[in-house]
Amino acid sequence: MSGSRLWAVTVLLLLLLQGVQSVYIKYGGFQVHLESVKKLSELEKQQMSNPQLKTSSLQPAVCHDPALPLDLQPVCASQEAVSIFKALRTIATDECELCMNVACTGCG
Repeated sequence: MSGSRLWAVTVLLLLLLQGVQSVYIKYGGFQVHLESVKKLSELEKQQMSNPQLKTSSLQPAVCHDPALPLDLQPVCASQEAVSIFKALRTIATDECELCMNVACTGCG
């Protein structure tokens, strides 16, 4: 097997393993990665420390951040985005990584 083909197979296997080992949170018709919710929390902390990032729209300010993970962007279209983000942050505690919350899948 050539070096480039071996490298491609290795990358494919790593991507598959990552998908298998990903923890998802299902809430309000949305399914998002646990890591995305952790990133959401980081982005919100950054915005709280920088008042210039505040927006006057009805959407949460984080919805205007280009660093918002792709799987969280559909939540921004919901009228309940604020409460959904709050619920996701609550669920994304250590309980999710330990599979103690029914909203979490793929953990173990």
